[in-house]
Amino acid sequence: MAVFEDPLIRHPHLHPGDADWLHALVADWQMLSDLAFSDLVLWFPHTAEGFVTAEGRSYIALAQARPSTTQTVVHRDVVGDRIRADLKPMVERAWRYQVETNSSDEGRPAPARMRVTAIPLIRGGRTLAVMTLHFSVTTLRTPSRLELTYRRCASDLLVMVREGRWPETHVEFSAYGGAPRVGDGLLRLDVEGKITFASPNAVSALSRLGVADSLEGRSLAGIGAELERAAGGVVDETRPLLLTGRRAMRAELEAHGAAVTLRSIPLYKEGERFAALVLCRDVTELRRRDRQLMSKDATIKEIHHRVKNNLQTVSALLRMQSRRMDSQEGREGLRRAMRRVETIAMVHDSLSKGLEESVDVDELMRRQLRLAAEMAQSERRVETRLTGSFGQLSPDMVTPLALVITEVVANAVEHGFGPDPAGRKLVVQMSVRRSADAAGRERLELEIVDDGVGLPAEGWEPGLGLQIVKTLVRGELSGVIEWSPGQGPDGEPSGTQVMLRAPILGTQH
Repeated sequence: MAVFEDPLIRHPHLHPGDADWLHALVADWQMLSDLAFSDLVLWFPHTAEGFVTAEGRSYIALAQARPSTTQTVVHRDVVGDRIRADLKPMVERAWRYQVETNSSDEGRPAPARMRVTAIPLIRGGRTLAVMTLHFSVTTLRTPSRLELTYRRCASDLLVMVREGRWPETHVEFSAYGGAPRVGDGLLRLDVEGKITFASPNAVSALSRLGVADSLEGRSLAGIGAELERAAGGVVDETRPLLLTGRRAMRAELEAHGAAVTLRSIPLYKEGERFAALVLCRDVTELRRRDRQLMSKDATIKEIHHRVKNNLQTVSALLRMQSRRMDSQEGREGLRRAMRRVETIAMVHDSLSKGLEESVDVDELMRRQLRLAAEMAQSERRVETRLTGSFGQLSPDMVTPLALVITEVVANAVEHGFGPDPAGRKLVVQMSVRRSADAAGRERLELEIVDDGVGLPAEGWEPGLGLQIVKTLVRGELSGVIEWSPGQGPDGEPSGTQVMLRAPILGTQH
């Protein structure tokens, strides 16, 4: 089913709620297509002027649906197309005079002949659109009771559609999973809520709940009450409204380890409710899988929680050990190890809050940039800035990237002040952007610049922290990293510039 929306956007002649009602109809009209054994097409005037005047009026297809209960006769997607010349007189008559128009034969050679019915959709006394039903004449045969009931239900619903009484736009069903369809099971109730017809799939669905006797002639509300008593659960006071067909709503019945979802649709004629449809679907397996997913999700969250706690315990042990060290060099080594563990713990905590294939890491890295400077700084002031956006990255990139940023920023803060006793402020700025190489592969370019004393003039060798950075960049990120003297506003050497380039892997855009 496809929908062409442009003609409805800010249409000058549609009243408030008209477009919403048409969208609600299209969202739910697969049921009509299945019950009527017909393809459905929704037609609308091709211009705003055509809505109010017949001069030069044509029609455009807004939406179409194909039945799942029989073969389709409209094989081509017609959404967005102008109406054919042979269909236009029928649709025009239905639009102008608000009458149902039928065509017994379009004059095509057998077996391609099909019958078409054009039905005006009227709301507030105005024609909003015309719906055409297309079904093949060659498929007509002696119908079964199931087919007769389906067509009768379709006829009743079409009367309500024509009068703008169905669907009810204030009824919201989006929160329910496993929505039943016509083929899943159908019950027809009389005005008192007794079952007058039950499709074979409906009988099978209710039998899973332990309803063994014949359904026809029984009260569906009575069956529901028996199942609630057997299950021993809390009685839902609104459920009888569904089970008697008095209100359009959905609910689930559970008993004997099985679950069946129900949807009721009251049927009205001349403002009086005279019957109801109840669609039902056996969702036992679906609910079992839902419970498995919930259990697995809870287990994964518990594992993440324990891993985070263990990392925090390791950090605390390193902190305790550093306090007992007599060697300043040993204390400094343990402090750096503690910083790395805390970085991994923070990234792990952020990633564990969502299990998506890619992660929006901007806020995580902004926080990491600030914390890395705070953990490494002395009593002097450090200002951190982040420009650009990381966007969506694979979780496999986030942890090594965070460790690299922590080490580079900590190194800039620890060595950027130099012997300057004035206590001036150090600024560390991180800029990030995404680019593409000649082959179209995306790359991440990360630049970290500080305005400190810069690199030593000669004989500079990276320490353990920067050696770890090189290993992470080459091994985990498959990238390259370079250190060079930075430049001040006047072009003179100032501070240090670190440039990281790495391919973006495992992320879809």
